Amino acid sequence: MKLKKYFNLIRQGRLPGQLIIQLTDRCNATCPQCGMNIHEHFPRHSLASDDVKRMIDAAAEQGIDAVSFTGGEPLMALNDLVPLMDYAGSAGITYIRTGTNGFSFRAPDKTGFADRVHRLAEKLAATPLRNFWISIDSADPATHERMRGFEGVIRGIERALPIFHAYGLYPSANLGINRNLEGSRAIPFLKPSGPDAQGVSAALFRERLHTGLNRFFRFVANLGFSIANVCYPMSIDTDKDSEDLNAVYGATATSSIVSFSRREKAHLFDVLARSVAENRSRLRIFTPLCSLHALKRQFQSDHRGYACRGGWDYFFVDAARGRTYPCGYRGEEDLGPFWNRSGLSAEMAGDCYACEWECFRDPSELGGPLRDLRHRPLELIRRWKADGPFYHKWLKDLRYYRDCDFFDGRQPARPTRLKRYAKAHPMDN
Repeated sequence: MKLKKYFNLIRQGRLPGQLIIQLTDRCNATCPQCGMNIHEHFPRHSLASDDVKRMIDAAAEQGIDAVSFTGGEPLMALNDLVPLMDYAGSAGITYIRTGTNGFSFRAPDKTGFADRVHRLAEKLAATPLRNFWISIDSADPATHERMRGFEGVIRGIERALPIFHAYGLYPSANLGINRNLEGSRAIPFLKPSGPDAQGVSAALFRERLHTGLNRFFRFVANLGFSIANVCYPMSIDTDKDSEDLNAVYGATATSSIVSFSRREKAHLFDVLARSVAENRSRLRIFTPLCSLHALKRQFQSDHRGYACRGGWDYFFVDAARGRTYPCGYRGEEDLGPFWNRSGLSAEMAGDCYACEWECFRDPSELGGPLRDLRHRPLELIRRWKADGPFYHKWLKDLRYYRDCDFFDGRQPARPTRLKRYAKAHPMDN
């Protein structure tokens, strides 16, 4: 039934939709890479539950099948979040997602820790929640805890994961790429062109990045995670692509911890693809190789892959005003309340490549070939001839997604399937 629904959407020129609802911009963490951390001073807001229900009803009517509740820190609004997830399930939404900065897993040695985690896991598992992420910033526990401001939280997460698993919920480790991902050795800045420029060579930049990413994937697997996802750097640059952006999603910052130049991004996406391929036999890693390939080419040679479907099939609602936007970055394009939103204007309708928000860019790349196959088969052939490696990786991604049960956070990993991706030439994956 679901496949029929998705094929009907593709026949209409659409992709299966998603709605990201920023339930609250309140947060209790100190993350320097996020503009919503507890030290930032601005009026805090949370959406009214009745308004969120209207959004969910409208999403279900429009065929949107994925709703994510984000923050701030969503679990700070747990009493609203749980009934809203139940409501979304009753409305027919299949893919319901939320996550946490991990504050609930602090102080694992205090009396009552296990009981507290059991109550949280039981409460979440009783909802139709499909995927629950826990943010991890670094492979070094001390670095992560310093960035988040939560002492002992890594040990708490390690103790909490088996409890969640016992309730049939398999959380995902969510890495927001930053220069502290390895720990004590920060990812250095790549030396720009010019004789007097400061920074390291491309070879050293790639080596340190690769070491840090591999260490991270091993670290979260050893903690007990079976799913991982990578969030691309959330900084907004002033380059030609992003100069017109105006973020309404506060999970952005100008901090050097998450700022990467265009040249660095070209290397970053290439190295990340290599690391993801090398670790696919260890974890179910959502990040698709075809998308990383497209982003690498975008920053290497300005070659454009499939445009983001933000504003067409994907939408973001902010906590401050409850307004709808094509994504969390395009704050100038207010589409109104989601249940009564206006369509994209002619000015807004152009292809967008202005940011690398993986929530929208990754599914846009994954769904692009299917739309071409249905509506523009000759264009698909042209694209395939021009960039065969993208489609090779795309087909491999589809097979890998199938073997990962499409990252169902209610299903344990199947190690025998993942072992198929342990190969001598990892980029063949």
